[in-house]
Formats: sequence, structure tokens, C-alpha cells
Amino acid sequence: MKKRYKKKKFKKLTFMLSERQMKSLGNYCDARQTTPNKLIKKSIRLYIENFHKSVPEKYHVQHNQLDLFNKDADTLSMFE
Repeated sequence: MKKRYKKKKFKKLTFMLSERQMKSLGNYCDARQTTPNKLIKKSIRLYIENFHKSVPEKYHVQHNQLDLFNKDADTLSMFE
């Protein structure tokens, strides 16, 4: 008896491009001999294939990323 394979589920994603952006995308794809779909998928491959279980800590948003106003940091002062 043959094994039944699990059917793949696909989700649809839509977004809007201006007329100029769409023309630019089309021209680029013609020059590279590819399709817009393949180009977009290749561009976001890192994000759509590697994070299916969890997102590594280095990709999470960090609060207070800049220490410009932290008094504990070694900063130069004109008045000292």
C-alpha cells in the first residue's frame, strides 16, 4: 500500500506597489531574466526559512540601543 503524503499548505501574502515601483521591478526582472515572484522570494529567503521554530535573540528588538545619554559611559565633556 502506498503512503499518503501530507499536502503542503500555502499562505497568500499581498502588498501594494506604486506604478513606478512595479515598472522598476519589471525592468529589473527582465534584465536579470527572472520573475518578480522568484526575486522577492530570494530576497526574503533568510527570514522565511530559518525562523520557523523560534527567532534568535540577536534579531529581537533591543530597548535603549544607543547609550548616548547614559552617564555611566565614558563620554567626553567640554565642561570638565
